[in-house]
Amino acid sequence: MSLGPRLEFRQTQSLVMTPQLMQAIKLLQLSNLDLVAYVEAELERNPLLERQAEPEGERREDDSIAENERAESGVHGDADSRVATNEEGHTADWLEERLDSSRSAIEDRLDTGLENVFPDDAGREPAGPPTGLDGAAYSEWSGVGSGGRDGDDYNLEAFVSAQTTLADHLESQLSLAILDPVQRLIGTNLIDMIDEAGYVSADLAGVAERLGAPLAVVQQVLTVIQGFDPPGIGARSLAECLALQLKERNRYDPAMAALLAHLELLARREFNTLKRVCGVDDEDLAEMVAEIRRLNPKPGLAFGSGIIQPIVPDVFVRGSTENWLVELNSDTLPRVLVNQAYYSRVQKTTRGEKEKAFLSECMQTATWLTRSLDQRARTILKVATEIVRQQDAFLTLGVQHLRPLNLRIVADAIGMHESTVSRVTSNKYMATPRGIFEMKYFFSSSISSADGGEAHSAESVRFRIKQMIDAESPDDVLSDDTLVQRLREAGIDIARRTVAKYREAMRIPSSVQRRREKQAAAG
Repeated sequence: MSLGPRLEFRQTQSLVMTPQLMQAIKLLQLSNLDLVAYVEAELERNPLLERQAEPEGERREDDSIAENERAESGVHGDADSRVATNEEGHTADWLEERLDSSRSAIEDRLDTGLENVFPDDAGREPAGPPTGLDGAAYSEWSGVGSGGRDGDDYNLEAFVSAQTTLADHLESQLSLAILDPVQRLIGTNLIDMIDEAGYVSADLAGVAERLGAPLAVVQQVLTVIQGFDPPGIGARSLAECLALQLKERNRYDPAMAALLAHLELLARREFNTLKRVCGVDDEDLAEMVAEIRRLNPKPGLAFGSGIIQPIVPDVFVRGSTENWLVELNSDTLPRVLVNQAYYSRVQKTTRGEKEKAFLSECMQTATWLTRSLDQRARTILKVATEIVRQQDAFLTLGVQHLRPLNLRIVADAIGMHESTVSRVTSNKYMATPRGIFEMKYFFSSSISSADGGEAHSAESVRFRIKQMIDAESPDDVLSDDTLVQRLREAGIDIARRTVAKYREAMRIPSSVQRRREKQAAAG
């Protein structure tokens, strides 16, 4: 066998991800908010894209915004037509007609007598335009600044004050509590390290080293901040946060200090051990626990840290048990069009090769974007319709009848790949008569039936477990083994470790802890 260079031809096939295909795949998994942001960026970048005009019944009440959108998309209204006539030399007549405030001119514009519009002023001639100090008459446009005519169409949201953040609230107290500039600088750094829950997670020794300040001074400033409102702010642990609030209420004593030092015993409901550690009886311990429950473990959450965006469903499901109607939420679908007229006009005047390449790329991108948006909407509707068909029992009877479902079942039913269905169901929500659910909620693993019947959905099994635990009495607390036995009696074949996993996922304590908690509540 000899080694040497040689030339040969070989024909192969491979799947190439074009930029357009990558764009279509990316659009599938975007949420409605991310999709709007993406389309807005494309509208700014691509001159061939424009917003589609809204239907007559869906026009917004704010005429100024609508006029701006029509101006951007090249659609001109009456005002633009008047501007066009101005270029022909008719501006003076139009302004004269607009500014004429005599009684006859007003009645001509209103097409009725003035007494029909203003009954109180029927016998009164309208006063002339106001005059200035020099005696010159002001027109109705005199008080208008560069922003346009003053009227009732102002934005009420401009008068709403900004939401006070936790950092702003603490800094306003810091400026009054500490006058020394060095300590105020340390306090500002400590406030910046307080998270949204109100805790300081940074190491004070590291802060002192970074700022070049003595550790004692940093601790002193932190102590001052811990006295700010709300009580418990600036704590380094849950125990310290609760202790600060108890000191504010003058309820911090040695017994309460011992209780805070053993919060893990309180979490496990080991009340007998707590009574021995704190040196109190049942009545005192119950009073101390009630006092702890009245405290706020996260005092910083009382202040807003940002705007909470509500969930907007992508699909609506309406109808009855016989016929479910599935439709897309048109408010979440961006409306964009390719401006073919502008493309044709610019193409005729373009001479350079770079300009032609840019124009061709913009046209190709705009066309693919509109097609991708249309395909995305059709795919979402197709997947949602199949999910509703598979889970009709859930919509009719409730979560106990949620069927086990996976991506393959839906993909095979609609003739698509599993990865496509996975992307479509990501960050998408469906509004049903039973509430708003993420599309992935309807995909649940199956648990076999004990009697060989139809399999059960894992979500419905979780619901059954929660129902049985909520219905238990203090004298009959159900263990995991008892839950397994009752589920098998109901025809659900499930292991004990699976029941424990579901219970822990729902943050339900063990039977021992639940028994202690119920006994304490009953006592």
